Amino acid sequence: MSNTFSDKYVADEKNRMLLKETMWGPNAIRQAEELASHFTITKDMKILDLGTGTGLSAFYLVQEHGTIVFATDLYADPTENYERFKSLGVAEKIVPMLLDATQPLPFAKDYFDVVFSVGAYNMFGDNEEMLPKLIPYIKKGGYIAVAFPGLKYEFGNNCDNVPPEMQEFWSVPDVARCVRGIEWWRDLFNKAEGLEIINVSEMACHDIAWEEYLTSLDPNKGEEFALDAEYVDKWTLDMKKAEDGKYFNTIQLIAKVI
Repeated sequence: MSNTFSDKYVADEKNRMLLKETMWGPNAIRQAEELASHFTITKDMKILDLGTGTGLSAFYLVQEHGTIVFATDLYADPTENYERFKSLGVAEKIVPMLLDATQPLPFAKDYFDVVFSVGAYNMFGDNEEMLPKLIPYIKKGGYIAVAFPGLKYEFGNNCDNVPPEMQEFWSVPDVARCVRGIEWWRDLFNKAEGLEIINVSEMACHDIAWEEYLTSLDPNKGEEFALDAEYVDKWTLDMKKAEDGKYFNTIQLIAKVI
């Protein structure tokens, strides 16, 4: 697909500086644009953005589609996000919130047109209980659309198929639990009642979204996205270097509530 919005956005030096300061993972604006391309978003919709982080996905949804977004995260400061949204001119359309997606949600049933998540759903949605919790908050005919880090093939429930160069990183419990193969996720979504799967696939923007993020972490890899060495996430850089494009993908799942 063509990332028209993302390409234009990243081409501007001021915007690149914002990304450098706010990316918590692979470029969420690129992922949000590709994810949103699979269904229609209109300005009268209400979207629940779960795990918004610093709000890049919410910013994209408002800037490009004019929709209303509830930008929620368990770790990001909603006041900091609000100040950022004000500086970007989108604060009137975004409600920043501190929210734990695993707990009962403080919203009316059938309130949202879309539940949207970029880079976070695998951290709390890797179980059969999450989708039945979320579906009641989505209107009939609405969508759940999520994108997150995954694997080209499943390493196995007991990590018995972990390649030698990745075993160091798979010893971290959350990695083994949350980074799964694309078929594993397809099977999980197929178990949920009341959903029609529209798309399960590897994201086309995987390589460039990761490249933009990793370059922002690495002070020795170009000036455009470079950060000071004290901010370098060595663990992430080492993991991606060990992976070398052989195992990781970015998975997107879009399902319609029926």
